[in-house]
Amino acid sequence: MVQTAALRADAPPPAIADAAILAATARVADGPLAAAAARIDHGEYPLPLMAELGAAGALGAHLDRNGGRFGLAISTMERASRACGATGFLMWAHDVCGLYMEQSGNPALMGAMLEDHAAGRTFGGTALSNPMKAFSGIEPLLFRARKVAGGYVVRGNLPWVSHIGRGQYCGAIAGVEGADGAVSHEIMFLLRCDDRADLRTCPTFSGMEGTSTFGIRLDDYFVPEADLIADPARPFIGRIKAAFILLQTGMALGVSAGAIASMREVEGPLGHVNQFLDDQPDALEEELDEMRTAILALAQTPYETAKDYLLNVLDARAQGAEFALRTTQAALLHQGARGYLASAGPQRRIREAHFVAIVTPAIKHLRWEMARLSREVQPAAGGAA
Repeated sequence: MVQTAALRADAPPPAIADAAILAATARVADGPLAAAAARIDHGEYPLPLMAELGAAGALGAHLDRNGGRFGLAISTMERASRACGATGFLMWAHDVCGLYMEQSGNPALMGAMLEDHAAGRTFGGTALSNPMKAFSGIEPLLFRARKVAGGYVVRGNLPWVSHIGRGQYCGAIAGVEGADGAVSHEIMFLLRCDDRADLRTCPTFSGMEGTSTFGIRLDDYFVPEADLIADPARPFIGRIKAAFILLQTGMALGVSAGAIASMREVEGPLGHVNQFLDDQPDALEEELDEMRTAILALAQTPYETAKDYLLNVLDARAQGAEFALRTTQAALLHQGARGYLASAGPQRRIREAHFVAIVTPAIKHLRWEMARLSREVQPAAGGAA
């Protein structure tokens, strides 16, 4: 059912060239998206701009049907995130939802619905924050399902899911309970945000309020077989996990690039004093270039499942988050009081970087996973020589 990297060699040729997609993305990012960034940070949900990005080809480049260009998907996300980290995050949520649909092997999710999704005519996100942590042993799985004729019935609560709203959808996971209440396995499904799903307003966050984030409560929500992404879910997650995490690096690259640009903005008036700060834009630019090169190399084989590859992906994601924290703080120090204004880009990017550092998988989650995988790949003590 799930296509592998080897099978992707037979994917159809890209419909739109990389350069054209990047140029169209840049026009949106540098124009209307940059102008709206402060409003998005305070609550404006940028669906019209997401639609423009979809029409530009920026929301479906990673799909097999478009050549499986994960590097291009990361690059478009970087360009958007440079202008607005919240929109970069929405692109990631949208991208992985499309990934779930295409890799499901379910014809009901792979036809016109996926075409509309990839083109930005419909919108959907991902509800996998809790399941990813649950699969790592960090917290319990919150959605539970039971088998019924023709599908499953799901109940439970998730505290926050982004890029959803009435008429939208997201990928979700539930543990399947037997008659004794024990969980036998998990299912993954497309959760449709219709009148069966209770969307609950979240508390106000410190930023990125325009991500349309809600809590979800389900009471006997019926999942037909046509909406199943994977049954069982764990093998499917194992196959797409690296791709899921790797796509997030576009956010870190973009927020960092925006921070470095903010530092350069004040080189003229403040360079004489900023030279005494530890982090300088030229050196940070070199680090960013090296990080980008490493990430794009990993993006050539996004469905690889070897432990050493996954360790490299986790490390790249963690380094990206840490670098975003460092560059955004440096940008604020370079800009001084003008960067501390509530409407200033450097102040906003500090909060965007904090989000990159805590969104699943957070830095602490990434380090947890790396430690677990590193223990698994070490030879057993006292083994045969």
